[in-house]
Amino acid sequence: MTPEEFPPRLLFVVPLGSLGGERAREAAEKEADGEMSEPATNPAVTSFPGATISLPLGLEVLRTYSGALICLEILFGGLVWILVASSNVPVPLLQGWVMFVSVTAFFLSSAYLFLLITGLADRINIDWNFLDVFYHFLALLFYFAAFVLEAATTAANGGAIITPLPNSTGTVMCIHYPRGNVFTVMTDNQFNINVVATVFAFVVTLFYSCSLVMAFKRWRI
Repeated sequence: MTPEEFPPRLLFVVPLGSLGGERAREAAEKEADGEMSEPATNPAVTSFPGATISLPLGLEVLRTYSGALICLEILFGGLVWILVASSNVPVPLLQGWVMFVSVTAFFLSSAYLFLLITGLADRINIDWNFLDVFYHFLALLFYFAAFVLEAATTAANGGAIITPLPNSTGTVMCIHYPRGNVFTVMTDNQFNINVVATVFAFVVTLFYSCSLVMAFKRWRI
């Protein structure tokens, strides 16, 4: 067969450089699409865990048992230090601890309830359940010690009866010595006030113990 008998053929010559450029452009477009779809992360931004709290926030907390107990702690705790202060603290060596515990617990419980009602507790990134247990545990120990001291101070009262001397402007004080090593002297008014303060201190101690049990259950859950 002679060369003239072969059918004519068309040859297309494609430069290799153009194919490589197209592939490079496609890869660049895909990379650009990926960068636009994925938001850029800022390494300077640090995320923190949210606050851990089981009690509801706002006025809803007052409808729970824990919220009601905190209100009772504030109410009766305030009455304790008001009563002791109104009796002029006849035994400051013993009742100084009662005043310190009752006033401190009053303001701490008020601050805790304020954070729950206003919702500020949710903005503080701490474990409020554990803090609730820790606070009520310390408050229970301190208030129990305050109750024991207040009861001991009241029970050790010897009583003072002031009797005027006949035909004289002078007076005589008659004191009854109670049994025991501790001896206090109170008037009848101071004694009655401290009896009521002792009862309220015992009631507040019960409130803190109930709050501790409920806080511990929330923390373990």
